[in-house]
Amino acid sequence: MGQGGQRERDSRSGRIADAAGAGGPRVSAVVRQRTGPRSNAVVPALAQRRSTAWIRERCSGALDLLLPRVCVSCERLLARDEQGMVCHLCWARLPRLPSPQCGRCGHPFAAGVCQWCDLLPSFVRAVRSVCWMPVEPASSIVHAFKYAGWGKVADEMADRMSRLSWPEDVVEERAGIVPIPLAPARKRERGYNQSELLARGLSKRWRIPVWESVVVRSRETDSQTRLTPEQRQGNVADSFQICGARPDSFAGAHVVLVDDVVTTAATLNECAKVLYDAGARITSYVTFGRAHASGDRL
Repeated sequence: MGQGGQRERDSRSGRIADAAGAGGPRVSAVVRQRTGPRSNAVVPALAQRRSTAWIRERCSGALDLLLPRVCVSCERLLARDEQGMVCHLCWARLPRLPSPQCGRCGHPFAAGVCQWCDLLPSFVRAVRSVCWMPVEPASSIVHAFKYAGWGKVADEMADRMSRLSWPEDVVEERAGIVPIPLAPARKRERGYNQSELLARGLSKRWRIPVWESVVVRSRETDSQTRLTPEQRQGNVADSFQICGARPDSFAGAHVVLVDDVVTTAATLNECAKVLYDAGARITSYVTFGRAHASGDRL
C-alpha cells in the first residue's frame, strides 16, 4: 500500500501521524521541567530544611543547658513550649478577683453593697483589675516587673488586662491610654516606667493610641507602700501636671489611666483630676493588681 493507506491506518489507531518527532528537544525540555510526583527533585531542599531544623534544635538545647530559662515568679525551669517570662502554672494560680463584682468599680461585693466606689470621683466611669495583691504568685510577678528589671513580663500582664470585661460604653468610647507617669529619678533608677510598658501592650490589643506625654510628675513623692490612706492622699496631692503637647482628640475624650497596682486609688484619682481639669470628659482605670482589704473575698 502507499503512503495514503499508511496514514489512514495511523488515523484509525489513534496514533499521531508524526510520532517520530515526539522525542524532539522541545518536548524533552518540557518533560524535564515538569517532574512527576515521584520525582527526587524536592529531596535536596527538604533535606536542607531538616538539617536547619536539627541545628536549631541542638543550639536551643545547648543554650537552655548553659543559660536555663526560669519563671520570674517561682523560679521553676520553663518548659520548651513556655515562651513567656512566667510559667503556665503561675498564671493558672493567679488570685483573680471573684464574682459578683460591682459594674462600675469592678470590686467584688462583700455584702451586696459596694463600698469601693466611694473612693472614686464622679468623673471616673469604671475600674478594672486582674488579680488581688499582695497574694502569690501575683506579688512575685509584680516585684520582678518593677524591681528586678524584668520589663518584658509587661506584655504578658497587659494580655490579661486587655481581656477584662468592661461596660459597653467604655469599650466604644475609650479614645486613648495614659500611663501614670514616673518621677524622672525613679525612672532612671528602674530603667523604664512600668505603666508605660503596660500601656503599650494594651494599645497593641485595644488598637487605641498611648498618650505618654499628656501628664507628667510636677514633683517627687515618697513611696506609697508604707503609707496610710490619709497619708497617701497628701503624698500625691498636686504631684501631676498637664504637659503642653496634647493630641487633638484629647478634649472631651474618654481616657483610660493605666497603673500596675491600685490600693486606695489616691494616685489614679489625683492624675484623673488633672486630666479632667484639662478637658478630658471622663476617665476609667485599669490595673494588673488590686490591694485587698480585710473584708474582701479572696
